Amino acid sequence: MATGINTRLGPAERRHILDACTPALVIDEAPDDLAALAAKGDPQRRLVHCAATDPVVIVWTGGTTGLPKGVVFDHLCLATMAQGAAPLSAMGDRRLSPLPFSHVGTMTRTWDEWSHLITTVVTPTPWSPAATAALLVNEGITVCQGVPTQYALLCDYLEQHSVDPSRLSDLRIAGIGGARIPPELVLRIEAVLGCPVVARYASTESVIATGTQPGDDIDVVCTTVGRPNGPVQMRIVDDDGNTLAPGPDNVGTVTLRSRAIMRSYLDDPDRTAEAVDADGWLRTGDLGWVGDDGNLRLVGRTTEMYIRGGYNVYPAEVENCLGQHPAIAAAAVVGAHAPHSALGEVGVAFVVPAAGEPAPDADAIRQHVSTQLASYKAPDIVVITSELPLTTIGKIDKRALHVRADQEASTWHRPTQGSPTTQGSPTTQGSPTTQGSPTTQGSPPTQAS
Repeated sequence: MATGINTRLGPAERRHILDACTPALVIDEAPDDLAALAAKGDPQRRLVHCAATDPVVIVWTGGTTGLPKGVVFDHLCLATMAQGAAPLSAMGDRRLSPLPFSHVGTMTRTWDEWSHLITTVVTPTPWSPAATAALLVNEGITVCQGVPTQYALLCDYLEQHSVDPSRLSDLRIAGIGGARIPPELVLRIEAVLGCPVVARYASTESVIATGTQPGDDIDVVCTTVGRPNGPVQMRIVDDDGNTLAPGPDNVGTVTLRSRAIMRSYLDDPDRTAEAVDADGWLRTGDLGWVGDDGNLRLVGRTTEMYIRGGYNVYPAEVENCLGQHPAIAAAAVVGAHAPHSALGEVGVAFVVPAAGEPAPDADAIRQHVSTQLASYKAPDIVVITSELPLTTIGKIDKRALHVRADQEASTWHRPTQGSPTTQGSPTTQGSPTTQGSPTTQGSPPTQAS
């Protein structure tokens, strides 16, 4: 059984993993001569016979609520994953991976790679558009993968350096996930890379979940994460585990079932039972709803949802709305406790202006949201910033944003109706209105787990 450790983890987290695994061998640096190492011994002599239920890898969660949890998978988990890997998996693919070795998207793909004779080409660390472009051109990559930020930077590089599109002719598909995908970015990727784009969704514990398909309408690619892949079953459930009908008013927890989901948390039966019920359904902790078309729309994590004045607000829904504003290049929304307001929690939006555009006005931003969503979902505090913090794999780092959001909300006062806009820090604009009060506007809150 193998595992990997994210090198960005702190000493206590790394020690916890090593203590939990009691590894027989630890490799903490690359061998000087890989060819010589590979030539040692007789591979057939070391061949072992395994059962499908033998554990094979442990993947560690990010540890956002404490020390990392070990997620255990057996051989049949990985074999089932290979059944649902299409369309990002086809015989003989050369697949580009920007993920670190310790990530679930790397560690659980071995059966897929072997059964489909796939070569995985790993981007250098730290990721860069120049290195990625060189691999696309020189390695005959057929499948590109990444998050929106990486694709935007890659397209910038390819256009600025006038890379001949014919040198990317091996590409057959581009997989994207991890954040909202603006329609203009999808169109740009397809134009620059010359291949269709599909959106994917999964969790560490599920390995595979849902995805769009080539030929799906651009709105489906940008606003949904598609339908279940391969053998995956999906339900949206309420707090009591009842299955919810399709529709935007029926937001609930996404639950998944397949033989690909984890077997257990390492040495933690209680947490395992909390995550996977007796019938094999995994509660992902993600909130969403299913449309009549069968496509899943995510609205956030159960841990990301905040309650403003008694109303549930899902950040992903607000972020999707902000992303449609022409003067906004990127946005992230988090909830923060406002000690000087009866609202309890308020929404804090971090906004990156579009290139060449003036910083959007906070009032205009709130008006933009209020015209499309319930007014209580409009952010109370708007922070204009040049960039958003990112994790090691290019996703928006909301843990870092929460620290700033708490600081902004700690001194925020809800202005009285008709008062001028309250100014916060030099890059922060507060809410000028009393919109969103549960006694004046909006529908009752959606119950979420």
